[in-house]
Amino acid sequence: MISAQDWADARRVWDYHQMGHTPRPCSVAIGLGSHDLGVADTAVSLYKRGMAPLLLFTGATSPTTRERMPRGEAVHYKERALELGVPSTAILVEPRARNTGENIRFSRELLEKDGIEVSSVLLISKPYEERRAYATARKLWPAVEVVNASTPMTLDEYVDSIGDARLVIDMLVGALQRLMIYPDQGFMISQPVPADVLDAYERLRQAGFTSRLLPTGAPSA
Repeated sequence: MISAQDWADARRVWDYHQMGHTPRPCSVAIGLGSHDLGVADTAVSLYKRGMAPLLLFTGATSPTTRERMPRGEAVHYKERALELGVPSTAILVEPRARNTGENIRFSRELLEKDGIEVSSVLLISKPYEERRAYATARKLWPAVEVVNASTPMTLDEYVDSIGDARLVIDMLVGALQRLMIYPDQGFMISQPVPADVLDAYERLRQAGFTSRLLPTGAPSA
């Protein structure tokens, strides 16, 4: 059972993970690979609104995407963008990245190799990964302005799209843990976590939403 308190805490953490940025024109839009094709859909929507002249999709495969996206997350994102009418000349693919840090580093390297000047990045992710993406980009690519975006949706709508409420809350908790421990490991900038969000996080941990937590001090990226 997921209690009313659990849902209230999950919504508090969900809201914190989102940056609340207003999309605006940037040098490039980067879609971070994941299991969620909605990232590609949102990237295309922003491209068609004139928010970026170029889309870059980044991501290899992971245990959660290997079967669904056997050609790699970035490749499947590109295929989706082509289906939605984006010309191939407006799409770059970075197919190696296996975590958020690599998404940023490898995308930066690809753009630099192609001689594309970047002063701002429209960074598109799953809704609950916005803050992690922002913090990682600010650490690894400090010279560019970072604007975050994701598919506009509520927690309830996201749970419906995934079909597993407990898994979603586990992911929210795991993402917040990483925001707190990764700065000390050099993966991202540190960001303040409000007391009410910390309290919600601790209650969710105590309620057993722990499947996506890392052992304390365990490196990842």
